[in-house]
Amino acid sequence: MSTRADDKLFLDLAARAALRAAGDVEPNPLVGAAIVRDGTLLGLGHHRRYGGPHAETEALGSAHRQGHCVRGATMYVTLEPCNAPGRQPPCTRAIIASGVARVVYARTDPNPLKAGGAQALRDAGIDTLLSDASPLATGISAPFVHRITTPLPWVIAKWAQTIDGRVATRGGESKWISNDRSRARVHKVRARVDAMLTGIGTVATDDPMLTARGVRRVRRVAARVVADTDLSISPESALVRTAGQAPTIVACDETLLTAEITRPKRETLGRAGVHLMGVPASANGRGLCVRTLLVRLREMHSISSVLLESGPGLLGACFDADVVNEALVYIAPMLLGDELARSVAVGRVAQSLNAARLLSLWRVRTIGNDVELLYRRPAT
Repeated sequence: MSTRADDKLFLDLAARAALRAAGDVEPNPLVGAAIVRDGTLLGLGHHRRYGGPHAETEALGSAHRQGHCVRGATMYVTLEPCNAPGRQPPCTRAIIASGVARVVYARTDPNPLKAGGAQALRDAGIDTLLSDASPLATGISAPFVHRITTPLPWVIAKWAQTIDGRVATRGGESKWISNDRSRARVHKVRARVDAMLTGIGTVATDDPMLTARGVRRVRRVAARVVADTDLSISPESALVRTAGQAPTIVACDETLLTAEITRPKRETLGRAGVHLMGVPASANGRGLCVRTLLVRLREMHSISSVLLESGPGLLGACFDADVVNEALVYIAPMLLGDELARSVAVGRVAQSLNAARLLSLWRVRTIGNDVELLYRRPAT
């Protein structure tokens, strides 16, 4: 019988294998599997691409190619094996046929169409255990669980800041707070998400392209989405001029989609290839309702993951609406000490610490002289 330390070791291994396919499998989950006997790894596999073989099948194939018999072994898998056919046969069928004696999984499958795998394995006489020994293995399924259980995409908020929490000088200068290596890592994230979201203020100030550059393999061409309440985006902006090269969506107040005064602007943007999306105003009258914006991106454009790269206003609105799932933060070794320099997020009213949005630290890395922090909202 394996120990909890064994469970963590091999579930961590399966999770790290699963992460290799980030950006290739969504909206399906990242899943990894490891097959072990007496502490020896027999096979390792992960779900490589959307619609392709599942991790359990890949791990069984890996073991067989190496000449290992898996009968009586333990399979560690990051998500409960599926119990119904989809693009692939149910994994429970392959596991039962293989002779594996024990299955340890890190998270229950929330998809009602595929759930029940653990019970099916138990009914077949396989010792099956749900284990929380590996936070990594449990956590990599969080975006999938979120997509299944809510109408919202998974939102990653990214920003670079000084030690004293400033993202720009009082005059708006922000290029560059983080170093070259940190920015290269952000481009890799851009290459794995369905959409990048920014505000019209950032577009007006920085005129960004919002594309993944310098990345060896762009796994997804992300849509560029601009929250532009008054439909004020310039037809000469880089986003509009390159709308034919990548999906470009401008979200504006929904009343402007039929207003006669905006008809010429809508026609100009339409000819450039920009998709317009109407969104109601927020309840406080400041900007758009970001929750509805995200729901409509999911419903109308099948967007399941969003990288939020914006100024303090939109970032504050997203935290206020509680729609941020991850925060990817780069802290540079500099301090401004200017009370009028721009802070990370604004617009919320927080009269006590109880009003703060709480996050859990997920990972810490040093990138040259920068520090990369990855936070997630606490599990509920």
